[in-house]
Amino acid sequence: MTKGIKYWLMKSEPDVFGIDDLARVDSEPWDGVRNYQARNFMRDEMRVGDMVLFYHSNSKPSGVVGVARVCREAYPDHTAWDEKSKYFDPKSDPDNPRWFMVEVEFVEKFPAVVALQALKAVDELKEMLVIRRGMRLSIQPVTAEEFRVVQRLGRRG
Repeated sequence: MTKGIKYWLMKSEPDVFGIDDLARVDSEPWDGVRNYQARNFMRDEMRVGDMVLFYHSNSKPSGVVGVARVCREAYPDHTAWDEKSKYFDPKSDPDNPRWFMVEVEFVEKFPAVVALQALKAVDELKEMLVIRRGMRLSIQPVTAEEFRVVQRLGRRG
């Protein structure tokens, strides 16, 4: 793994925007994040080249379905100013943006979902944030080792 690259897990509901959607469009802004901690990860820590475990949430089963890469660093999330958007935030101001997004590009889709239950069963992943009870954050850091283990599991199918 390249020095300086960070690793992330980003959650999306597959009926809203899934791995197949990302594969079809090749790259996409990760808009609509309305949690300050997740926003801070994007705004302050994500860099071009960072690797992402793409996680389908609220699906059966929920789990990691592939890999993406950050291809554009944080910039203001314009959906916050669009009154027609479900992500509209009347307190956000274009002159002092509250919300940010990064852009991610498709890297690979796994042959099968690495389900949450499977993640919980792997000893090397016991500290992974996504397996902690009550951890609902849509963007989470992962270690290089956690990324490698999940990618290996995903490629095995």
